[in-house]
Amino acid sequence: MNTLDNSRIPRHIAIIMDGNGRWAKSRGLERSMGHQEGAQTVRDITEAASKLGVKYLTLYTFSTENWNRPSHEVAALMALIIESLEEELFMANNVRLQIIGNRSRLPEFVCEALSRCEQNTAANTGMTMVLALSYSSRWEQTETMRRIARRVKGGDLRPEDITEDVISQELSTSFMPDPDLLIRTGGEQRLSNYLLWQSAYTELYFCDTFWPDFRSEEFYRAIVDYQGRERRFGKTSEQLTQE
Repeated sequence: MNTLDNSRIPRHIAIIMDGNGRWAKSRGLERSMGHQEGAQTVRDITEAASKLGVKYLTLYTFSTENWNRPSHEVAALMALIIESLEEELFMANNVRLQIIGNRSRLPEFVCEALSRCEQNTAANTGMTMVLALSYSSRWEQTETMRRIARRVKGGDLRPEDITEDVISQELSTSFMPDPDLLIRTGGEQRLSNYLLWQSAYTELYFCDTFWPDFRSEEFYRAIVDYQGRERRFGKTSEQLTQE
């Protein structure tokens, strides 16, 4: 943590929290135990990110593909999500909760708990924690295309006026900037249908650590790695020095 440059903390960090099941399997435990331990990591990273001054922390919590998992595991995950919505954590760290994803597929009791937590934390002015629930980038982009098509059909928008900005404004993430840094734990090196449009110029960080073991020290290491990179956005190094 002492090597961090506090003037270059990523404004928005997205995380693919991978490895809960493999963490549990390596210890001879049920997969649900890995998810429970992973929930503790969420609390640890939330506190660490908030203290560093990160403005947005987006966590890939449950993808649309995860609905294909065994029903008992899905049910356990839904229950764990509710148990993990500790308003004390949000209030103590001045954190606001927001949700992105297809809520229509979530159980009613989950939707109610999420909405209640969103409302109760809406006035918090510190970091915004965004949970991607029943989310995938292809789902999001399909819904965005439908909304834009309806605007064109209704005469509110001409096809030639559809720009990158128009598309970005129709995405479920329109309220926040694109991620500066995307972290994936668990050893896999892919985006798995997560924030594909938004991550066009995001810095990617992959590590072998399973999510339940990914605590603040590893989180700081990822940010230090990010701070050592040159973000050119298509420009040359010489152009950046002249700006």
